[in-house]
Amino acid sequence: MHETAILFLEFGAVVLGLGVLGALALRVGISPIPLYLLAGLAFGTGGILPLATSEEFISVGAELGVILLLLTLGLEYNADELVTSLKGNARAGVVDAVLNAAPGAVFALLLGWGPVAAMAMAGVTYATSSGITAKVLSDLGWIGNRETPVVLSLLVFEDLTMALYLPVLTAVLAGLSFVGGAITVAIALGTVSVVLVVALRFGRLIEAFVASPNSEVLLLKVVGLALLVAGIAQQLQVSAAVGAFLVGIALSGKLAEDAQALLAPLRDLFAAVFFVFFGLQTDPTKIGPVAGVAALLALVSMITKLLTGAYAARRAGIARAGRARAGIALIPRGEFNIVIAGLAVAAGAHPDLGPLAAAYVLILAAFGPLAARLVQPFITAIAKRA
Repeated sequence: MHETAILFLEFGAVVLGLGVLGALALRVGISPIPLYLLAGLAFGTGGILPLATSEEFISVGAELGVILLLLTLGLEYNADELVTSLKGNARAGVVDAVLNAAPGAVFALLLGWGPVAAMAMAGVTYATSSGITAKVLSDLGWIGNRETPVVLSLLVFEDLTMALYLPVLTAVLAGLSFVGGAITVAIALGTVSVVLVVALRFGRLIEAFVASPNSEVLLLKVVGLALLVAGIAQQLQVSAAVGAFLVGIALSGKLAEDAQALLAPLRDLFAAVFFVFFGLQTDPTKIGPVAGVAALLALVSMITKLLTGAYAARRAGIARAGRARAGIALIPRGEFNIVIAGLAVAAGAHPDLGPLAAAYVLILAAFGPLAARLVQPFITAIAKRA
């Protein structure tokens, strides 16, 4: 009983603290993700006030956070849109992958971390934070701009790439033999393919099963189905988060919009818990030695994302101001980057990988939205001059 009371006290204090930090982020006009990570650093090992009882409970909440994040991200798209996006933006997507995965892999190899850590760091530097980017586009009124579909198509391409990358990374981190790894990867890719085919051909049947005029029933069905598929995916060596993402893709139209509205509060709560949990796993005393490397890696990543956005927007016939906006919108890092780093840290890829990833995401999650606000007047001037 005493232990349960401590759990409630600790978890309640964490959630209340996150609310205060979120309010502060809104007032300042930045993403709350860096503040959530800082909170985790403060309450984790080596922090100001380490949690004694609730860390295991928070870890379960963190896993739910990842599942709900990817589920709501999947609800943004349908299977037809994904296929169209792959066909129309494959070249820009490949350029995005090469330009932005390379810095992480190269830095890891130069630091002597080995090929496994290099593979993980490639994923850490590759993926843009869809959540932060969507918020930047909305806050700055860029949603209706011509370059926005280009940005969104790159985000979709990245999400699909992650759906293939995560099973491969999981097999590599597990240290499987070549044959065992190949079998695991084949099962994982087969699972992703089957779910995509089901979403394309039987999406209406799934929607008919899930649909309900009652919001409570709809919420229970969507979350239950997502957790069920996530669990099956995990058993088949596919990331649970990817399973949830594919469930979101299977739902579309009015049903997806209603599900998003119902899931938003749950997603925000558990997503915040997820970022805190990653901070809990990272010893803040180890960030100092890698801070310089993280800053340099962040600078390189900003340049490569700016080049990516400019290239993709130019192919779509968009003017200079739009190309600049596209590149800036792609700078933030957040959800997927921390998920990948968390997998690598849990597998013991390298002790410095977690601190480096935390510092890297802190810099880009904070600077991305801030940079967009700061350069907005200059972009407007460029547009007027053009």
